[in-house]
Amino acid sequence: MASKLETHQPHSLGPKSASSDDEKLKEETDLGESQSIAANGLLEAMGYEPELTRNRSTLQVAFMSFVLASIPYGLATTFIYPLVGGGPVNIIWGWLIVSIIILCVAASLGEITSVYPTAGGVYYQSFMLSPPYYRRIVAWICGWSYVIGNVMITLAVNFGSAQFIIACVNVFEVSPGIGIFEATAYQTFLIFLAITILCNAVSSLCNKWLPYIDVSTEKEVFLSPTDIALQTFAIFWTFAGLLAIVICTLVVAKNGRHDGAYVFTSFEPQSGWPVGWSFCVGLLQAAYTTSSTGMVISMCEEVQHPSKQVPKAIIGTVILNTLAGFLFLITLVFVLPDSKELIALASGQPVPSIIKSAIGNSTGTFLLLLPLAVLAIICGIGCTTTVSRSIWAFARDGGIPYSSKWRIVNNTLGVPFSAMMLGMVVQIALALIYFGSTTAFNAFSGVGVITLTVSYACPIAVSFIGGRRQIKNGEFDLGKLGAFCNVVALVWSILAVPLFCMPSSIPVTTETVNYAPVVFVAFIFIATAWYWAWGYNKYVGPPTVDDAVIDIRFSSA
Repeated sequence: MASKLETHQPHSLGPKSASSDDEKLKEETDLGESQSIAANGLLEAMGYEPELTRNRSTLQVAFMSFVLASIPYGLATTFIYPLVGGGPVNIIWGWLIVSIIILCVAASLGEITSVYPTAGGVYYQSFMLSPPYYRRIVAWICGWSYVIGNVMITLAVNFGSAQFIIACVNVFEVSPGIGIFEATAYQTFLIFLAITILCNAVSSLCNKWLPYIDVSTEKEVFLSPTDIALQTFAIFWTFAGLLAIVICTLVVAKNGRHDGAYVFTSFEPQSGWPVGWSFCVGLLQAAYTTSSTGMVISMCEEVQHPSKQVPKAIIGTVILNTLAGFLFLITLVFVLPDSKELIALASGQPVPSIIKSAIGNSTGTFLLLLPLAVLAIICGIGCTTTVSRSIWAFARDGGIPYSSKWRIVNNTLGVPFSAMMLGMVVQIALALIYFGSTTAFNAFSGVGVITLTVSYACPIAVSFIGGRRQIKNGEFDLGKLGAFCNVVALVWSILAVPLFCMPSSIPVTTETVNYAPVVFVAFIFIATAWYWAWGYNKYVGPPTVDDAVIDIRFSSA
């Protein structure tokens, strides 16, 4: 490590300065190695053998979490839901309300992760926080929900990417309202298939380059200009794209701008539901975009000090997402065309049409949308990575059929390749639903939100019911504020499950029916059947931790 970095020391430094830098670098490297050793010792005390490389920093984990939420791409692909639910009020205030709620979820998960930082995430945490007499069933429910949630959100991201890319291409028109690429169902599916395969290929074959930086401490130590360029590219691309959309859209605004009263107070429900429920159904956009909050916990075994790094990353990312999302949404609402025309779009993707209306020409619109399309692929790669980790972590405790096949880490690639391929096959199989209903995306995103919400609620609920005793052993105890966050998170969980099983509008037709309940129940049936066929007699849950975990944590603090 040191010798590799020494080659990048400036030649102008004198011997004394170079020696001082070398000593400082050696101290940082030694500290990083000691943190990794301590983290691996904690993992071994939890009953697991370290198999993944700890090569990610706080910044890297935070950025990955940011990419999983994928602001503004995630908000763009689901913009139709608050538009139908209530228009401007639903879009702006719905985002802020859900973001505050998710901040409470993030704080709650951060507290628990600081105590039990493993790739098993909320599944392992639920088991350890529950009393012995029902910990197996809680862990089973949480584990399946977490795995399903990761798979479904990744499927929704890749499928939404295919639809969004088609909508971007169709800003070029052969005649008014008619795009140049009227994609059929099989063409949309093939684009989704290509995106899915690409994301899996990058995630599996390029894992050692994904972190981009080598970190010996909380401070990033860059290896070379190439590594710096790779690390900064996605960050620059995201924020440069966001700022370009905001500035160009508001400055050009070819069809004018709405006033502040319209943006912040206009409520136009068009879903057919009662007013209050219509607003709630429109929250799917915000819930979908923020549902990835706890997915990054699966990376705990790839950071050097997960008890501190991961909680910081989870909470910091929610705050950043809230600000970036608010900036993006308020810009779109200021130049929003007639909402009825946007809702009637066959693509179900109103954002390209909104930006084209403001910019006034196809080429400029396409260039502004291009960063979002690239961000969609980056998001898919990040989601694919978390899918493989979540399946692998649950499989190593026997929670998935034929677990022996999915718990293997490919030593050459450094990733759980078999688990990644299982996730990919399941996603492709479920995407076939699209041939039966063009609203399949609603089912994918809805099930993803529901199952991840349930998985997050499990450890929070058992911790709260148990008096939050174990939280005091962690490095991120929020005290009374943490208890308040627990209550908010649990109330949200109770609301979210029935809410996102509902169709986005009524009356319901074969094209607007929400298949989320069907898919959700199907997974419940599979999980239940496997539990009674195998789990009831043989599943014992993750290894039982003892006081050694607490001793190791405090001795390494």
